[in-house]
Amino acid sequence: MNIDFSKSAHGLIPAIIQDNETKTVLMLGYMNAEAYQKTIDTQKVTFFSRSKQRLWTKGEESGNFLNLVDIKIDCDNDTFLVKVNPVGPTCHTGTDNCWQDSNNQEYGFISKLENTIKNRKENASSDKSYVASLFEKGINKIAQKVGEEAVEVVIEAKDNNDHLFLNESADLLFHYLILLQAKGFQLNDVVSILKEREK
Repeated sequence: MNIDFSKSAHGLIPAIIQDNETKTVLMLGYMNAEAYQKTIDTQKVTFFSRSKQRLWTKGEESGNFLNLVDIKIDCDNDTFLVKVNPVGPTCHTGTDNCWQDSNNQEYGFISKLENTIKNRKENASSDKSYVASLFEKGINKIAQKVGEEAVEVVIEAKDNNDHLFLNESADLLFHYLILLQAKGFQLNDVVSILKEREK
């Protein structure tokens, strides 16, 4: 990498720390040339601490290391993006990151949909939505709907109508998310099992 440590004050370059799995930004630190090299050599993120005026490996006292996955420099050669696998909380306050956000895997719209389904489940007795009505009917009805939608996906997969296939696929995913909630789980629980199977 073409790193220009001379562009910033005292030879320090900002280092944005991002969880490699969840993509959550965990913290911001600063690296000089020595901190960068130590990070590369040890595979544990090391900063130059402006308060301690020395190299500081994150986790050297707490054990909450940031294990290096990848490090990139931006287009101006003066900011790092450091992807890590964190060990424990990142912030010194004990939170997952320095903005007090939880460091959970998010799936954009799918996570939003899961939250809506969860809310409808929790308010099923007063909610008049389709989702709430399924929860009111119980697990057998929810499981039956997943089975019906799965069969419809298979039927449409054998045809040439992509529009119908995608719509039935959306119905299947939607009802599967409802089934997961009915059983007390979320998509992350399934993803964790898939990760365990990764070879």
